Amino acid sequence: MRTDPRLLVLVLSCGLGASSVAADSWSVRKCALYRDAWQQVLDTQPPEGTSDGFMARHQDFVDNGCPAATRICARTDGDVTLANLMTILSMNEGMASTFVPFGCPDRD
Repeated sequence: MRTDPRLLVLVLSCGLGASSVAADSWSVRKCALYRDAWQQVLDTQPPEGTSDGFMARHQDFVDNGCPAATRICARTDGDVTLANLMTILSMNEGMASTFVPFGCPDRD
């Protein structure tokens, strides 16, 4: 019995589409979880010692759907404390530490 190659292509392409949709929905879910954690932090323990720029860039990250290319450099002790807290909260929800937007440019 010979299998039609078009059938094989169709079957394989169905699986690829499903994993793409699953990845997209997980990205949306991660951002929603992160946004909820961020709001809880703001409601329960307003950040102290954070720079205005750090707070504004972080809020932009959340408001814009958590774009992966975002990098926000924590410069003050308050910035670092908040970045650490958000990293822990996101990891508690099953996200990798690479999801969070925190990072500084390499310095030579």
